[in-house]
Formats: sequence, C-alpha cells, structure tokens
Amino acid sequence: MRTGRPAVPWRDVVRFALAIPAPLALAVAVEGGIEPGATLSAGTFGTMGALVATLAPQAGPLREKLRRIVTATAFGALGLLAGGFATGGGWVPVGVIALISVVAAQISAISATMSLGSLQLLIYTALSSGFLTSLAWQTEVAFFLLGAGWATLTTLVQTRTEAGDPDRAAVAAVFTRIARLLEAEDAAQAEPARRELTTALNAAYDRVIRSRSHHAGRVRELSELAGVLNSAAPLVEASVAAARARVPVDDATAVHDLAAALTGERELPGERPPPLEEGHHARRAVRHGVRLVWNVVGDPEERAGAAAVQQRTGAGDRLRDLADRTLASADSRAFAVRLALCMSVAEVARQLLPSARPYWVLLTVAIVLKPDFGSVFGRAVQRGAGTLLGVLLGSALLAGLSGSPWLLGAMALFAGVLPWARAANFGLFSVFQTPVILLMLDLTLPHNAGLVGERLVDTLIGCAIVLVVGYLLWPQTWRAPLDQALHDAAVALDGFVEAAFTGSPADRRRARRRNYRALTELQTQLQRRLAEPPPISTRAAAWWPVIVALERTSDAVTEAVIATRAGEPVPDLAQVAVLRRAIRQLEEDVRTSTADDDAEILADGVLAPVAREVDTARRLVRENAPGRRGRR
Repeated sequence: MRTGRPAVPWRDVVRFALAIPAPLALAVAVEGGIEPGATLSAGTFGTMGALVATLAPQAGPLREKLRRIVTATAFGALGLLAGGFATGGGWVPVGVIALISVVAAQISAISATMSLGSLQLLIYTALSSGFLTSLAWQTEVAFFLLGAGWATLTTLVQTRTEAGDPDRAAVAAVFTRIARLLEAEDAAQAEPARRELTTALNAAYDRVIRSRSHHAGRVRELSELAGVLNSAAPLVEASVAAARARVPVDDATAVHDLAAALTGERELPGERPPPLEEGHHARRAVRHGVRLVWNVVGDPEERAGAAAVQQRTGAGDRLRDLADRTLASADSRAFAVRLALCMSVAEVARQLLPSARPYWVLLTVAIVLKPDFGSVFGRAVQRGAGTLLGVLLGSALLAGLSGSPWLLGAMALFAGVLPWARAANFGLFSVFQTPVILLMLDLTLPHNAGLVGERLVDTLIGCAIVLVVGYLLWPQTWRAPLDQALHDAAVALDGFVEAAFTGSPADRRRARRRNYRALTELQTQLQRRLAEPPPISTRAAAWWPVIVALERTSDAVTEAVIATRAGEPVPDLAQVAVLRRAIRQLEEDVRTSTADDDAEILADGVLAPVAREVDTARRLVRENAPGRRGRR
C-alpha cells in the first residue's frame, strides 16, 4: 500500500475539475435544479463522455493524446451500443457479456492505446446493460460524443499552454548537457557540467520509465525514447573522457542539433557528421557516439532501411505479429478466459440481485480485473480496497447532500484529485474515481442507509468474484516469471542469428517467428510486473530498456538479412560466431552478476548495427543483474 509523493500536476487538476462535471452542471442549470428527466439524463451521458476523454490522454505528444482520446471514446460508444443487447434476464445477456469480454481481452494485448479502449468497451457495456433512461440510444450516444468533444477541447487548450512533451524534453536535456560538457573550456566548467549530465541522464531514465509504468501496454513513442537513451551511452562516455583529457571537440553543434530534433524545434540536417579516422582517440570516440545517436534519432539512410524492412515484411507478416500478441499468445488466451468467466459470473449475479443498480457488480469486476492487460493479484487487491472506500465516500455524500447542487462541487473536487492520485497509488486512484462515477450515475436516486448497504454488498461481491474466480483458481497469475522470459528471449535471439546467416530461408523464417514470439512473451511478462504495486513494478520497469535493446537487436538482424539480399557482402562466419558467443553470454548475464566486459564486439558491414545493439543489451543487463546496486 506504499503511496508515492508525486508533484501536483496543477494544469491537469484544473482541467479534470472543469471538464468532467461541466455537462452535468449545464443540464442542472437548464433544468433549474436536480430533477429526474431527459435533460439530466443527457447531462449524465455527456459527463460519461467527458470522463472517458479526460482520463485518456497522458504525458506525450499531442498526436498520441488525440489517438488515445479517439480510441477510448469510440470503444466507449461501442460499449453503450453493445450493452443494449445485454439487458434483461436469461442466458443471452450472459453470452453477450462473455463475448465482449473475450474481445476486450484480446484487444488489450495489441498496445497501450487499444488496452485503454478495451477497458472503456467493458465498462460502458456494463453500464448500458443496467442504466436505463427515457432517451433513445441515438441520443445517448450523441450526448456521449458531445461530452467527449468538450473534454478534447480542454485538452487542446491545455496543450497550447504547455512547453511540450515532458518525456522528450527530459531526453533532449541529456544531449544539451552533453553539448555543454563538450563546450567547457577548463576543468572549473567541466566538473559541474559533468554533474549536470549525470543528473539529466538519471532524470531522463526515471521520467521515461515512470511514464512507461503508467501505460497499460506497448507505447511506441516511449520505446523510441528509451532506444535513444540506450544509444547515447557511448557518446556520454566519450564526452566525459574528452573533457577529462582536455581534448578539443568540434561536435557540440551536432549534439545541439540532436537535442533540437528531439524536442521538435527543427529537423536534423540532411547529412550526419562524417567519421573521423585520425586524431585523439577521445575525439574520434565522440564523433562515433554522435553518429550512433544520429542513426537512431533520424538519419535518412536509417529511415530508408527501416522503410525497406516495413515494405518487405508486408501485410501478412504484420498480421502474423498481431496474431502472436493475441490469439497465439498463451497468456492472452488465458486472460481472455479469466475475464470472460469473471464477467459472466458477475452478469449472473446482476440478474439475481434485487438491487436498484445491479450493474454495479459488473462495473466493479471490469474496473478491478481490467485496469490493464494481465493485471496481477496485488493490484486487484488495491483496486478492490480503493473501490470499497470510494463507495463509502460517494454514498455518504449522496445521502447527506441528496438533491443539492453542492454534489456537483464534490464531483469537481474528486475529479481534480484524480491526476495526482493516478501517479501516487493504484488503490488511491480508485478511492477518488469511484465517487465520481457514483455521483454521475446516482445524482437523482434517493439515498438512504439501505442503498449504501446495497452498494457495499455489490462491491464486495464484485471484488470476491475477481479474487476467487479471477486469481485464486489460476495459480500462474500469482507471479510473473520475468527473468525466465528474458532468458528465453536471449536463447531465441541466438537461434535467430544462427539461422539468419547460416540457415536456409525456411529455417530463417521459423527462427524469426520464434524470436519475435519470445519477445512478445517477454513484453507480456513485463506488463504483468508493471501492473503490480511498487516496489515490484519499479524494479520491473528498470528492465524495460533491456527489452527495448533486445527488440532493436532483432530488428537489426532482420535489416542485415535484407541488406545481404540487396547485394551487401555476406558476413564472415567467424564474426557471426563472435556475435553468437556474446548473445550466449547475455543469457548468463540475465541470471548472474558477471564482471564488466566493456569491449565492443568487433564487427563491420551488415553486422555492425547488430553488434552495437548486442553491446547495449549486455551493458544494460549487467547493470540490472542480481547483486548490482547501481541505478541502471
């Protein structure tokens, strides 16, 4: 139950407090008070849409925020429609709920954005199955979309007042500090510049890893930023060495260009700096480091190579990769069965319970079991406890302020706390989210001690369904074998390298599939660990840059194979053997703490990018291996 102490995001606090209750407040103003009827129902659906679109965006570029808003809103509206087929009694609603749960579980495995959308699909299907109004379904969806549009407008206004993407700014700050270190004229300037670089590097890793831990699935933007930080290691080391040796370096301008490209101020120049063949070794090392990062940030040749890989893979390969994440994944299938089973039991309970709002059992199961893909027991307990406390808090307010417009003020207060609580603690977020939902749905419902008791019973039943049917009966959900998945991914990568340069085309295809399937399993196990409360999630997040490095290594092998097909010289088998030996050593690095071996793998030609990525992966694994006390 450890609670973090994040800084208060005041802009988000204001946005949440204004955007979420505004549609209901407008309906109350038009109606002249809190009176049941079509106007208040329209305001309720508007607030539903505002809640979805307000919670969806997180730190990141505007296009990613809008993508999350559109996805969450679309799936929420789809849930409102689907819930209409799950009303009433009998086995038909149970089948509808089970089918939607399976779909939601499979969608969760695709990406963080789709995982968010699948959660909205589940929640609003549950709501629509029991929240009946006098409005036509077209009107309900229309006001839901209007509320989402209003919340999107507030997000756009806030974005215009912010300096930019804080994740990108943190990574760009690393390169700004590198440039300042290279520009230092004497030791008196170099020493504080080196300390500032260390601070910026730690802050960037912390920022990107923390952002990753708050997303429920794969996030391409954050993976790219982690890849940039990983690739910066040789440049950081070379810059420190050059500063200590007092060697003049001409690459400060190029490093400033990298920082500007990351923040979006301007694009990189068309040509990266040429390699240096002569001069002091530290000066040559700095230039080499700049060229490595240039490849990752935006070298035209690198982009062309990536485009070639994308063209060669084609729609068929992309569909197979999608299948690996969903239907072909044992964990994804198991989670679909768990979710469908829990939601089906909750639907049966909904039909049997003599409650004023029987959908609350379904809603509790959806919120507790499906906060993200592959959630684990610890987080389920926190979400369940938070939901219980939130029910008590919201029900007490409804009973004490029944029919009073002050309820809207309480909703704004709870909504304003949500962005801070989301960063502080999983359970704490539920404590404040639940009253917002209760006030939104039950504003016109007379409350008394009996109804409060019903709410608590419904919540306890939902939590019990999740903990017993969703976890107790599935022992494999009690832990996430991340170390074993890392080991298996390294073994699969070794097999992929062997088949890529020594096997037949059929062997190569099979090895590539095994390799990417192992990476998918590794991402799944990481996501399950990230869903745990701290400190488990914090320790798991520290391994995420390693996983990014392994994925980049696999992509580099694929690019090398394509390059040889295009006429590049086939790599020497001796170099392939050296590369495979390093990968096998990576398997040992995963399990034990070994002595540092900072010698780069000697490889050139098409194997050079693969060797660089393997070096990066080994360095990151050693820094996270058992027995190490370093931060990275």
